[in-house]
Amino acid sequence: MPHNDQPIDIREAGITETDVLSLSNLMTELGYETALDEMKIRLTHIQKHGDYKTFLATINNKVVGMVGMTWNYSYEQNGIYVRVLAFVIAQGYRQDGIGTQLMKASEQWARKIGANRILLNCGNREERKIAQSFYKKIGYQIKSTGYVKKL
Repeated sequence: MPHNDQPIDIREAGITETDVLSLSNLMTELGYETALDEMKIRLTHIQKHGDYKTFLATINNKVVGMVGMTWNYSYEQNGIYVRVLAFVIAQGYRQDGIGTQLMKASEQWARKIGANRILLNCGNREERKIAQSFYKKIGYQIKSTGYVKKL
């Protein structure tokens, strides 16, 4: 058990003041400045869709990490897949096994809904090197390069 042997609990996010504030802070840590009202709007939309899932990692009821996912059908392969859209562990709680537990919960959810793979993107900036190593360590492989165009 990480962090002074405190147990990690994994649970679904809700549209509560605590969860919205925690997610707003985590998105900001991830590099996406997010105001509280913006996060509430985003989470409200996300929660309305059954094809999304948001798990939170907590220690003593404090949110210390999150993973947000959605599932989709493929054009190029049979079956469905899960895409990790957001994944972050709070500063001070990293490299304590929390990320591994969140990703295991993601994989369990993916299997439960019949998905046959999980996809995720990770930035190629220097500050993402540790995240890239983490994904490789837990069995993810580099398969593509992502592109983005703002509209």
